[in-house]
Amino acid sequence: MKIGYPCTNLSIGCSSNKKFRLANFSIDKFSETVKNNLDCLNQIIDYNIKNNFLFLRISSETIPFASHEICNIDWKTKFRNELKCIGKKLQKNNFRVSMHPGQFTLLNSPNENVVEKSLAELKYHADFLDAMALDNSAKIQIHVGGVYGNKDRAIKRFVNTFKVMSNKIKSRLVIENDDYHYSIGDCMKINNYTNIPIILDNLHLECLNDGESLIEAYQMIKNTWYGEHGIPMLDYSSQQEGARIGKHTDRLNQEHFSNFINIMKNEEFDLMFEIKDKEKSVRKAQEIVFRH
Repeated sequence: MKIGYPCTNLSIGCSSNKKFRLANFSIDKFSETVKNNLDCLNQIIDYNIKNNFLFLRISSETIPFASHEICNIDWKTKFRNELKCIGKKLQKNNFRVSMHPGQFTLLNSPNENVVEKSLAELKYHADFLDAMALDNSAKIQIHVGGVYGNKDRAIKRFVNTFKVMSNKIKSRLVIENDDYHYSIGDCMKINNYTNIPIILDNLHLECLNDGESLIEAYQMIKNTWYGEHGIPMLDYSSQQEGARIGKHTDRLNQEHFSNFINIMKNEEFDLMFEIKDKEKSVRKAQEIVFRH
């Protein structure tokens, strides 16, 4: 099992998701920011390799405004060497990565303009992973989207959009259950039409389910991952005490995670920790995994 965390490392003092305002867009500003972000991504990867955290969600902000019409810079060529070097390092160390576009990436929106922009955003993510020459176990993770008053129609729009998108996006795209609209069962309905792999999020499952337990939910989704997709990816967190339902905890609840590992100890998966203190909780989790 590979374990990791999303985007930001709190220990090294370097951010791979540095941004700037759209109004300040220029070739120089763009180039300077991307260089910083790729340098920091390299440092985060080095840190993770040293600590045996071999799973990382790369920030979608690594290439700022990459899917925006203002960006007419051929960043794939400009940063070809840097991206290839990062990719080689990942491959050499059997390191897995994913990416997670933001909440406005909505393939099932009834607004065609929103869908068009969402596809452009997914193309950027696929291009980024391709530029590192990573295989299709490096995934682009999204939520199904909104319900828009009719879940069946929303699911149908998602499926129809998926069917017409490019193979380079299809081969990397995965969906996860969410905490409000789409359960594991709903995601399985989409999988029946698309064969898209499903990420199981344990906290979302606790918030929204159809009566299935954690291990039952895992059994439902595990065969959606096969061949070049790699082994299943799971998202892990626990509920922040006293906060709204579904809010991720600030730090690892060790008892909750021990119970999670006891339930899942005979299964094969890579685990993304969606916990606010990032690598600090992953280190504690690593110790618990070793004890089991």
